[in-house]
Amino acid sequence: MNTPTKRAVKQLGILLAVCASLLHAEGTTRLKELATVQGVRDNQLVGYGLVVGLNGTGDRQQTIFSTQSLANLLQQMGVSVPALLIRVKNTASVMVTATLPAFTQPGSRIDLNVGAMGDASNLQGGLLVLTSLRGVDGQVYVTAQGSVVTGGFAAGKGGNTASVNFPTAGRIPNGGLVERPAPSVTPTGNMNLQLNHPDFTTASRISAVINKKFGKDGAPMAKAESSGTITINIPKEYNAHETDFIAELERLQVETDRVARVVVNERTGTIIMGKEVRVSPVAIMHGNLTVEIQTTQEVSQPAPLSQGQTAVVPQTTVNASEEKSRNLVLSKGATVEELVHALGAIGSTPRDVIAILQSLRAAGALEADLEVI
Repeated sequence: MNTPTKRAVKQLGILLAVCASLLHAEGTTRLKELATVQGVRDNQLVGYGLVVGLNGTGDRQQTIFSTQSLANLLQQMGVSVPALLIRVKNTASVMVTATLPAFTQPGSRIDLNVGAMGDASNLQGGLLVLTSLRGVDGQVYVTAQGSVVTGGFAAGKGGNTASVNFPTAGRIPNGGLVERPAPSVTPTGNMNLQLNHPDFTTASRISAVINKKFGKDGAPMAKAESSGTITINIPKEYNAHETDFIAELERLQVETDRVARVVVNERTGTIIMGKEVRVSPVAIMHGNLTVEIQTTQEVSQPAPLSQGQTAVVPQTTVNASEEKSRNLVLSKGATVEELVHALGAIGSTPRDVIAILQSLRAAGALEADLEVI
């Protein structure tokens, strides 16, 4: 085995062993990381605007809507200029997006994302002119304005150019001013929790923990309606103090449950397994067959004073080598830790492990979902 292969095997063994040891450690998770209150959510906003002050890197004449937008903007300011007569390279049409958090009040500021819509080559140094951002209901929630920060640049001329990152997209920190409160639902009387990753076992455990903490006289106040929804009746002592009750809920510790899954990234050779992954009794035989074909071009010279011509003759050599198969026997339902040590013992590379896992899944011996990304 060559040195790079040994190194790859060692790195694979360390990675999987660390993952296995970490996943063996039982623990709980805050309810805040597992679920959210139904109706309390972010809101997506979008708007169309103009970025001015560019150094000749704005939209060209082919982008018609840029000149029309600029003409309309000047018209609102009392300057009447036909759109067909405008020749401005310092202006670019952009799409502005933002995320409005729940319960955001007027006067607060949020960050903006800006992206060129036309053929502008660089938004560096540009200034976004006052733009309104609307929600899905068509209402204006944020007004946007400020200097665009691209985090990259483009320089050069005449075919000799250099660029870093994407100068046609950028951000405006604190460039959005909230004008209207975000549409949110304030829990009163009862509320629903939504699990970030629906699971029947986790939902049942959450309702049990809530009932143990807040339930009185054996009357349950939380009920798992489905794998993703939990209904909660807010206790009377928390009436008019729903925020304090939600804060208490978020601090509760819950033992989560998850589906046994193996995630494989075939591009990078990364493999992640949970401790729930088990392998049925199985025998594995793995080996490699390598076929190498080499072609060399040789020049054939004719004899002196002959009528022949010089010709190039290809010479092909075929070499085949096969490694001895490596045997592995897993019995009594091996755990992920035993699988890690076994695969490391036979000198498997990340690509070998991926092939073995796919074969185990096809044979029905891998008691987990196999997800290839």
